[in-house]
Amino acid sequence: MKKVLLTKYGEGLDVNEVLPEYPRPQFARDSYLNLNGYWNYKITTKPDPPKTYDGRVLVPFPVESPLSGVGRRLNDEYIIYHRVFSLPENFNRGRIILNFGAVDQIASVYLNNKKVGFHRGGYFPFSIDITPYLQVTNELAVIVSDPTDTSYYAYGKQSLNPKAIWYTPITGIWQTVWLESVPENHIKNLKITPDFDLREVEITLDVEGPCLGLISIFKEDKLILEEKITSQNLKIKIEDFIPWTPEKPQLYNLNITVGPDKVSSYFAFRKFSIGEGPYGKCLHLNNKPYFMNGVLDQGYYSDGLYTPASDQAFVDDILMMKELGFNTLRKHIKIEPLRFYYHCDRLGMIVWQDLVNGGKYCFWKMTALPTIGFQKLTDTKNLRCFGRDTPESQAVFREELKRTIELLYNTPSIALWTIFNEGWGQFNSIENYNYLKSLDSTRIIDSASGWFDQGGPDLASKHIYFRKLRFKKDKRPLVLSEFGGYSCYIKNHSYSNKDFGYKKFSSLEKFEKGFISLYENQVIPGLKRGLAAAIYTQLSDVETETNGILTYDRKVCKLNPTRIKELNQNLKF
Repeated sequence: MKKVLLTKYGEGLDVNEVLPEYPRPQFARDSYLNLNGYWNYKITTKPDPPKTYDGRVLVPFPVESPLSGVGRRLNDEYIIYHRVFSLPENFNRGRIILNFGAVDQIASVYLNNKKVGFHRGGYFPFSIDITPYLQVTNELAVIVSDPTDTSYYAYGKQSLNPKAIWYTPITGIWQTVWLESVPENHIKNLKITPDFDLREVEITLDVEGPCLGLISIFKEDKLILEEKITSQNLKIKIEDFIPWTPEKPQLYNLNITVGPDKVSSYFAFRKFSIGEGPYGKCLHLNNKPYFMNGVLDQGYYSDGLYTPASDQAFVDDILMMKELGFNTLRKHIKIEPLRFYYHCDRLGMIVWQDLVNGGKYCFWKMTALPTIGFQKLTDTKNLRCFGRDTPESQAVFREELKRTIELLYNTPSIALWTIFNEGWGQFNSIENYNYLKSLDSTRIIDSASGWFDQGGPDLASKHIYFRKLRFKKDKRPLVLSEFGGYSCYIKNHSYSNKDFGYKKFSSLEKFEKGFISLYENQVIPGLKRGLAAAIYTQLSDVETETNGILTYDRKVCKLNPTRIKELNQNLKF
């Protein structure tokens, strides 16, 4: 019997101050009006303005989540959000921008009964200039539909029939909604490309109006450099920099002023690449061999689903994994709110970022048969097997790939992009590798994680769960991008009576013993056989999956941090 599990963050949630932190740390302004909190909602079969509402929903928690106050799945229905707001005195600097962190999946936005915006894509932010439509008192409505896993848009692990590796779907607003005001002459976007070898940072600005101003660079709070802005592209030399590493995550702060507009940001000097190591090809950080030792992180929470009840939940997950001796998180088939990446940047946690899967999924062809060794399909053919066999579906994937890179390009901690995972939605992986490389040449790319390897240039990427770990030499770095999945069900901290996992243990003592044995006897010896990185499944339990290091409510760590950190010291070059 399923029961509601609250995290400590959910237990301490203040409904009058929901996720108040500024949501865009690498493009921050001092103009900020948070619209999180209670909104009216209506679930209906028609996208028409309702005469009455069903009740209140706590934004930005997905409507299916306990924290939303609704806790209901939608079945081919719309959810209509509604709230009233007024601007504070002196808030308006010229233009008023309405920002949504993410809305899953298809959203139409109305202000004072006029349609002001439309957006598709459940994992991406969007902004609307609402200046012409403003009144003293404003009625804001958002009408949302979500086909979940019945469409070719990205939906990740969401399922209308959740079980085992598939989870409760989410619908509607699931990230912060906020207002900001900008002057007519303002900065629209910012691209930051540090070059470790040339000891310079390239800054590209997208500006509305004249591009004249000043860039100031700080190390901590100390001003180290200022440069005038006279064009939209600048290259700035910083000879004496401190490199970013998980052990010392040095960030440099930026203040950018253009006309009357000011934006703050940050960057880091680091380089992710492939090179020689003591046992063959390996991953490099800052031109030195570096073993990326991580865990799979699916970003689900027992009470908020996609949305944690507190920003501190991100921090605590990252710090706990560091305490256990890990240096990498593989963000699995989900794009997080930008504050997650900010905390990885500042705390020192490498991120492997998956593109979010979409398209049709066949369990037998994509999971069951490959798990036992049937892993050879050509992804320029067999497209129906992979689940993206139409030009329309493939075009959507390419557009979402581009948007993912553009959204997260500036993030210092992201080392690697995963294009396809276990064949799901896979097509033309070499062509897509080249396309992604044209968008971002600064990171490593796993073009086919797990199986259906097409010879992608960067990595040999393996998933091994049901057999002993064996490592064959490859001209590419060999990464174990998924393994483990050991399960230990913890009473009163689990989602239901079901306990899915790849190897089950009846007690914490046996679980830890099994975990240590796996690393001592298989993973650590793999280092000398060419293993370049390892990603254990997984950070936390998720619904009926009880194969996490942490329980779903984040209240129990199933491993002794001191012992495991000592163990992980062996996974270094």
